[in-house]
Amino acid sequence: MISIEKNVKTRLKARIRKNKQIIKKRFNNFFDWVKGAELVSLRECNVKEDPVRPELDNEFRTSYGRKIYGVKYQNEIHAIMCFAFTNKIPKTVKELDNLSKDAFLQSAQRDQRVGQIAIAYTVWSKKKGGGKLIVKEVFKMIKKSNHLNRLVTLSPLTEMATKFHLRNKAKLISINENTQNFEYKN
Repeated sequence: MISIEKNVKTRLKARIRKNKQIIKKRFNNFFDWVKGAELVSLRECNVKEDPVRPELDNEFRTSYGRKIYGVKYQNEIHAIMCFAFTNKIPKTVKELDNLSKDAFLQSAQRDQRVGQIAIAYTVWSKKKGGGKLIVKEVFKMIKKSNHLNRLVTLSPLTEMATKFHLRNKAKLISINENTQNFEYKN
């Protein structure tokens, strides 16, 4: 009887070890794409895929110094983030438009360096881990910039947006009538 119990315990422990190894291997394979991904500037994106602001066309996203960035892996874009560059923090998309136009026009006098604040107004991911990765990569890019000193969001007032930014270590800096602003810091 004792040897049967001992045999069952030994087999059970072996099975648990094997399952842990299988799970770890699958988990590592699941996120392997993150290691080989790179941040790229895009000329356009499929605005219909944008769950946050699909009403903004590519002309809006790329005019007046605004940019679209993507995380690319094996010739496929897995996450997208759109930015406007301003000198103040906007509370609405209309204010974002006006502030980014103003910063763009001021940049003509400053060696084409548009704005001091990068305002991320939309972000979405097509693959697990893409949203977090693009925030991390864009933040690195902004820190390397010699004229940008802040990364702030113009996010919708949704639980999903709040959880996303807080999980990625952003700090809530204001809640507005229809939006909220988070700031990413070291």
